[in-house]
Amino acid sequence: MIKQILFFYSQNFQQPKFAVFSFPMQESKSIKNWSEDERPREKMQQKGAAALTDAELLAILISSGTRERSALDLARDILTLANNNLREIGRLNIQELKKIKGIGEARAITICAAMELGRRRQMSEGLERVAINKSSEAARIIMPLLQDLNHEMFCVLYLNQASKILKHEFISSGGLTATVVDIRMILKNCLLYNANQIIIAHNHPSGNKTPSEADKSLTLRLRQAAELMDIKLKDHIIIAGSEYLSMSDEGLV
Repeated sequence: MIKQILFFYSQNFQQPKFAVFSFPMQESKSIKNWSEDERPREKMQQKGAAALTDAELLAILISSGTRERSALDLARDILTLANNNLREIGRLNIQELKKIKGIGEARAITICAAMELGRRRQMSEGLERVAINKSSEAARIIMPLLQDLNHEMFCVLYLNQASKILKHEFISSGGLTATVVDIRMILKNCLLYNANQIIIAHNHPSGNKTPSEADKSLTLRLRQAAELMDIKLKDHIIIAGSEYLSMSDEGLV
């Protein structure tokens, strides 16, 4: 409670009179007012990052709350928007995050940057593999790059004779249902990177991993063109969320 002393004059304006009034103070939403074992940063220091919930980890990224809501409240709002699915948070862009009251541009950028670092870590772990000999090994590398996207992207892995990755790159970006691929550019880059083999991949934002007729046609045309240059198309992988389909495993390459 806040107490304020106010004075006023009596009706005859001679003697001032005093009165003490008490006003309720609005409860602060700041995490700083919580006990130490409840604060996300202190909890991480004491127990390690694995002890924190998803909301608490997000609260650390958000850093501070607003006058009405704590950082943890804002983190829970983000999880609600993403149906409590971390992969869905990775699909949210800056503008979508800013729709949450209390999440401004700086906080949205911080969250998107953290999601991208997670994807790049998964990618770097995959690149440490000696060789890619199975579709599951290729999918493990490609999935972090494509699974969170809301539009189609086309990716190429350039491999040497021993099936080790020389380079990976995005060739094209499209809409919700299609992307345009330049076969000549892929083969030109094979020569530039001295690649003997390639694995191509793209995503289906719809979540349906079944290859379309256009997917089959592109695979056939690229395989035939690559063979003329003594380059092998090892696989065409379709990413659909957390699942994938290997066209090589299906006998379509």
